[in-house]
Amino acid sequence: MQQIKTSFDFEKPIADLVQQIEKVKQVADKTKVDMSATLDELDGKLDETTQNLYKNLTGWNKVQMSRHPDRPQTLDYISMICDDFIEMHGDRTVKDDKAIIGGFATINGQTVMVIGHQKGKNTKERQFRNFGMANPEGYRKALRLMRLAEKFNKPVISFIDTMGAYPGLEAEERGQGEAIARNLLEMSVLRVPIICVVVGEGASGGALGIGIGDRVYMLEHTWYSVISPESCSSILWRSWDFKEKAAECLKLTSDDMFGNKLIDGIIPEPLGGAHQDPELMGRTLKDYITKDLATLGKLKTDKMIEQRIDKFCAMGVVNE
Repeated sequence: MQQIKTSFDFEKPIADLVQQIEKVKQVADKTKVDMSATLDELDGKLDETTQNLYKNLTGWNKVQMSRHPDRPQTLDYISMICDDFIEMHGDRTVKDDKAIIGGFATINGQTVMVIGHQKGKNTKERQFRNFGMANPEGYRKALRLMRLAEKFNKPVISFIDTMGAYPGLEAEERGQGEAIARNLLEMSVLRVPIICVVVGEGASGGALGIGIGDRVYMLEHTWYSVISPESCSSILWRSWDFKEKAAECLKLTSDDMFGNKLIDGIIPEPLGGAHQDPELMGRTLKDYITKDLATLGKLKTDKMIEQRIDKFCAMGVVNE
């Protein structure tokens, strides 16, 4: 089976078994004793342990997975999925927000507008990208690009991966809430297909600001919620110590969101998470996107918008 690179405490059982296998191999090489039966037994146990562990992750485990430093981000998916990409900058009002990137690209010869959060891979990049937390100009840039896509009748693909919209005073002064609300309104009636995918963290209005679509997916080990577990814990218990409990209470996993009919589907990740095999994750994501582009392209525009609005209006409605 694929060798899993472990990073988190909950992956310790896998790391322990891998260490045992390595020790047995060393003994076999040193003593020239046939240890194949022991190795087969340990390999079988490793396979079973790995499968069971990733099938039964807690909410907090999935939050950790979504934050893995090697996890693919928007620019990674663009390079894997798209044949080419022309990045476009600026909101034509304030400046170019580096936390949200976007531009025209082609997928199997079809032109699309791709928009998404970009966190950065190292400290310098994360500072440059403001850790994926967009200012109002980021959401206004996204809206400008979506209107451009509408003008040329090109579908929009949105990749969501943010801890939330930037909460600084200057962001509020420039209309953070209005910018996100404007995007919700405009995306709900945009006259081109919209496909949204949560590829990492999906926190609060920062995620929702580019998250209204005809198809909304989550990768298997991602989360989507009005608030992060840490912030929820700090509000309810005045401490981050209860973040694991908060993660369970928030029902933020892809399974929870799909069960509550808040997303349209879950895209499976490679065993151990998207960071274990980014190329496979890219191919899987591309398959989902190309299939939906073909399906949505056959719908009449007015019918597509009607279905989009009805889907979101039905969320949160309870029949007693």
